[in-house]
Amino acid sequence: MRKEAEERRNEILNAADELFAQKGFDGTSTNDILEKVGIARGTLYYHFKSKEDIMDALIDRYSDHLLGAALEIATEKSIPVFERIIRVVLSMNLSEGSGQEIMEHIHKPQNALMHQKIQKVIINGITPILTGIIQEGIEQELFSTPYPYECMEMIVTYANTIFDDDMVEMTDEERTSRVQAFIFNGERLLGAKSGSLKNVIQMFGSEEKVNNE
Repeated sequence: MRKEAEERRNEILNAADELFAQKGFDGTSTNDILEKVGIARGTLYYHFKSKEDIMDALIDRYSDHLLGAALEIATEKSIPVFERIIRVVLSMNLSEGSGQEIMEHIHKPQNALMHQKIQKVIINGITPILTGIIQEGIEQELFSTPYPYECMEMIVTYANTIFDDDMVEMTDEERTSRVQAFIFNGERLLGAKSGSLKNVIQMFGSEEKVNNE
């Protein structure tokens, strides 16, 4: 019975995910979800209290996937500190594969609440993961800061808002300037050697170029 209940819950989430992608959160009704899954209203409300409750469950599913991948990379001690930082951030990229659909529908105006919740998950979830790596870097004398968590919170929050296409409009030239400033100031916040974070450029879509150099 427990397995059947879990399968039914996932069916509802899968249907809602597809509908939100097609019609947006506001444009999708509970009737749409009922019809797509083929269940009674009572069954839906047995698993979820409301449409927003379904959205929250989807956010949880996305965040579990994202943060799980980031944590797995962060705890791999055989990977050098600087490379781990880059890999963790890159693991949060939803622009490829099945993640493309997620990105497209959370960036639609009608899905603003979902977008906001994803941002909250990233800021609150990725900051402590990256802080653990920074603390290792401090022990290895790669970084020097008495505030590793606060530094990463500032860096993650800035990256998650300024470099979000929905938040700040900028030309390619302005974006390049901000990336350079981001790296420059990030090194100083963390007390890192100048140029040590230059490969962070991978986070902004130039990974192939960096790997070829």
